[in-house]
Amino acid sequence: MSMPPPVIVWFRNDLRLDDNPALHNAAESGRPVIPVFLWTPDSEGRWKPGGATRWWLHHALKSLSGQLESLGSKLILRAGNSEADLLKNLMAQTGADLVLWNRRYDPYGVQTDTRLKKDLPAKSFRGNVLFEPHQIANQSGDYYKVFTPFYKAMLAQGDFSEPVDTPKSLPAPSAWPESLSLDELNLLPDIHWDQGFYDTWDPGSDGCREQVETFLDEAAGVYKDKRDYPGIRGTSRLSPYLCFGQISTRRLWHQAQEAAERGAKRGGIEAWTRQLVWRDFATHLLFHQPQLDWEPMQEKFKDFPWEKNDKLLNAWRRGQTGYPIVDAGMRELWTTGWMHNRVRMIVASFLVKDLLIHWREGALWFWDTLVDADLANNSFGWQWAGGCGADAAPYFRIFNPVLQSKKFDADGAYIRRWVPELRELDTKDLHAPWEMDTPPKNYPAPIVNHPQARDRALEALSSLKDSN
Repeated sequence: MSMPPPVIVWFRNDLRLDDNPALHNAAESGRPVIPVFLWTPDSEGRWKPGGATRWWLHHALKSLSGQLESLGSKLILRAGNSEADLLKNLMAQTGADLVLWNRRYDPYGVQTDTRLKKDLPAKSFRGNVLFEPHQIANQSGDYYKVFTPFYKAMLAQGDFSEPVDTPKSLPAPSAWPESLSLDELNLLPDIHWDQGFYDTWDPGSDGCREQVETFLDEAAGVYKDKRDYPGIRGTSRLSPYLCFGQISTRRLWHQAQEAAERGAKRGGIEAWTRQLVWRDFATHLLFHQPQLDWEPMQEKFKDFPWEKNDKLLNAWRRGQTGYPIVDAGMRELWTTGWMHNRVRMIVASFLVKDLLIHWREGALWFWDTLVDADLANNSFGWQWAGGCGADAAPYFRIFNPVLQSKKFDADGAYIRRWVPELRELDTKDLHAPWEMDTPPKNYPAPIVNHPQARDRALEALSSLKDSN
């Protein structure tokens, strides 16, 4: 009896075997399965994968390939300018008559997948969100623009469907198609700026599993109390694994409920699962507002008097602003590809309000340097900081970097770690070293005066109101 035609499973931002509906469906079909990853960075508009993204992707693909091999399968790698052409060629070479994937919700992904479904026999699945964007709507049938009602509406749905398990095996085709080697994708940097990444992360499936277990068993219960303090390990640090889909939001949701049943503090668990819903909220917003990545959601901010100042922008990027909490965050980002969420808010406020530099500049820098650079979350976060997005902090809410530092890094542990030239200072001097009788000579003076910068930002906001 002849073998049925194979089915292609196209991996994208879902680099996992567990709770992967597309892969599960392929395995259940009993047909030969050809897993594939397509590398087409030049086709993705202005948001080409950044350096930190490429680093993590290399290691995530290596891990996924090993997992597939343990099931008697393999990952086929192809590269080019057109996903459609690559898939058509692969189908012609293998005789495959169906492509399966888990849906994307970013503008490029939606447009591409819609077009592909007209050209190819394909079937898609919900694998990357708790609920589809069309499933959460207000009484008018419109999408939510404020988080709390969105959160309540999602909880009211009640049907957080169970994850699907990893296939026990994957039938192989009679002959495997040609594949590039992982090194041929040239994802790793030529200049070795990434040593700190290796010291910080295990970007494979083992690292993901260990991070999940450690957090849920030890830290999730106290997450609510400790998440705002960057000097301690109070957050899950799962964002890059979620960004690349190495674990599903649905799996984490259910594991968190199980942790609560085992005795973890319900308040901490609820505070953390609320953050999972924030991820869905950002995804839903970008789906309904595809210009979110580049244009302010609030129209009036299109006329905001942003300033262009490369000198100040570069000082911010390098962590040389003279404000220790800001510099600590920017140096942590450069060294590790990650930054504590509280500090992300502080450095973002400093850029868009103290320096009056466009939030897009911050979004672009984060996009290139974060290992968890997710387009929806990155865009949403920066519009929130800029006061121009959905459910945004009002623009007149301007973080004082010194007060934030004293409140959330009171003992200076975070600053001492990332700004070593201030390590020996007394804690009372650490948060504002320029106020010392003899300020340290090896650390820059503040590039702006915060009280004056605050007044200037409020004047800019006032001019915007006047013009409207």
